[in-house]
Amino acid sequence: MGYLIYPAGMEATRTLAVVHDEVVGCRACPRLVAWREQVAAEKRAAYRDQDYWGKGVPGFGDPLARILVVGLAPAAHGANRTGRVFTGDRSGDFLFAALHRVGLANQPEATHRGDGLALTGVFVTAPVKCAPPANKPTPDERAACRPFFEREVAALTEVRVVVVLGQIGYQATAQEFGLSPRPKFGHGVEAPLPDGRTILCSYHVSQQNTFTGRLTEPMFDEVLERAKVLASQR
Repeated sequence: MGYLIYPAGMEATRTLAVVHDEVVGCRACPRLVAWREQVAAEKRAAYRDQDYWGKGVPGFGDPLARILVVGLAPAAHGANRTGRVFTGDRSGDFLFAALHRVGLANQPEATHRGDGLALTGVFVTAPVKCAPPANKPTPDERAACRPFFEREVAALTEVRVVVVLGQIGYQATAQEFGLSPRPKFGHGVEAPLPDGRTILCSYHVSQQNTFTGRLTEPMFDEVLERAKVLASQR
């Protein structure tokens, strides 16, 4: 009896769909589950009329992506509210506007899951899938989420460059891709991998960085343009 052969895109789509459903249904970390649900019940005043997602948040994007963008975790009133990674907060506003400027997104806005946003050539995810209190997941919580991140990475077989946002995203990605020794993190730092792929570092797109000018639009656009160049190489 033979086996069905799936084209790369179909296989990736199928695997990512399975991971998506498992992330949404995961309740492995009691502290994170309690926090995400508390936030979803109490809400922020500005969103009091909205239904919060309040569950785990999977990655989002093109199954045939050649660029992978890795953050840290969902924001309590961003992705934990909207159900899509980096959607509904200032960090996501900055990220998706930049992806649109460099031709990787069809629109600059990301407000909710049904807003029509589509990514081409890029997939966005985080190694921690639930919003953590104070944006600080514990080592055990990060370890519990790691299999989801591993399976997303494994499914994205066309990825050539990983843009890491901040030091924690860098640490998780370096661990996943077996980068050792690990060059010191810095904006624009490139860390070639033995298999020909590259980890490309950027300051995180957080309000703390973008409002203070530590990370500007031209700085981030330059990183994404460099990622496109690296992604075009075999």
